[in-house]
Amino acid sequence: MNWSSYIKSYQSYLKIERGLSKNTIENYSFDIERLCLFLSENKIDISPLKIEEEIIQQFIYAVSSQVNPRSQARIISGLKSFFGYLIFEDFRLDNPLELIESPKTGRKLPDTLSIDEIDLLIKAIDLTSNEGERNRAMLETLYGCGLRVSELVSLKISDLFFEEGFIKVTGKGNKQRFVPIGIVAQKYIQIYKSTIRIHLNVKKEHGDVLFLNRRGSQLTRAMVFTIIKDLAVKIELHKKISPHTFRHSFATHLLQNGADLRSIQLMLGHESITTTEIYLHLDRKFLTEVINTFHPRKSS
Repeated sequence: MNWSSYIKSYQSYLKIERGLSKNTIENYSFDIERLCLFLSENKIDISPLKIEEEIIQQFIYAVSSQVNPRSQARIISGLKSFFGYLIFEDFRLDNPLELIESPKTGRKLPDTLSIDEIDLLIKAIDLTSNEGERNRAMLETLYGCGLRVSELVSLKISDLFFEEGFIKVTGKGNKQRFVPIGIVAQKYIQIYKSTIRIHLNVKKEHGDVLFLNRRGSQLTRAMVFTIIKDLAVKIELHKKISPHTFRHSFATHLLQNGADLRSIQLMLGHESITTTEIYLHLDRKFLTEVINTFHPRKSS
């Protein structure tokens, strides 16, 4: 078997055994293919079963001049996973990245929007166009439910349980969770459904998908990025934002208003509470207020 065969076998493992999404599998594969390209460019003919730490180190050194420490750490992690799989399948005995340390990257705090900025972005939507009602409903859902963009574009009409006040969300690894949805987001989804979506020539395969483009097909993630980027330009917002910024803002605003971290974790669909804990670092003022309000030694 050559590199390509082992990579395909690894991709099948990630999909079937670990239940990872197509995008995640592509990201894992990209790091291995980058190593293969390095080997080809340097005329190094060696299989994944025989490659040793020294060659991996050469590759990482070459990559370090092209990417930032965070990307470098991701590449090392991706390769460790691949060679860990080869060990798991008894293709080789050791992991050539076992002694290779990832660079210190620190913890990157996510960008957030203020409530006023979110209001300005939504108010900037052109409601005279059919897409305007859809875009308003989408942004209210992004912010109101803290969804990932992939979760938003795959949201189905059959996932809406408005009487109960929830939507069913399919997250990473096809794991499903129920997320509360507020009255505002419900209102604008209903307006979009009853005034715009109902008149679209919906493609049969996308009949249950909630948010559609003008051709009646499911929206792409890239389209949602573009919509948000254009709105930011329109209101002259000097921040680099994306759909994920609404998710970060959702979690931050909940925390600032007194929500507990465990509840936020469940709504975001984080497997580990440590992932959610990053939001504790966003607002030092909030943490001070928590101590001054709840600690028994808050006053002398």
